[in-house]
Amino acid sequence: MKILIKAKPGAREESIQQIDEDHYIVSVKEPPIQGRANSAIIKVLAQHFNLSQSAIKIVSGYASRNKIIEIPDPKLVS
Repeated sequence: MKILIKAKPGAREESIQQIDEDHYIVSVKEPPIQGRANSAIIKVLAQHFNLSQSAIKIVSGYASRNKIIEIPDPKLVS
């Protein structure tokens, strides 16, 4: 399953806001330096979807605020 993320690095607190079924806004404290924000986004998404961090992949937008993330369908993973 692919979801579209708008990243907000350098936020005061970490949060996930679901816009619709496939669109999310993810705020993380880490700055966008040397992939630290991307790692934090993966960590927050893993906690939100109750998955391991290795199951989540950034497909597109590694250096952009708009990202496409691939995660296994939570309905299929128990």
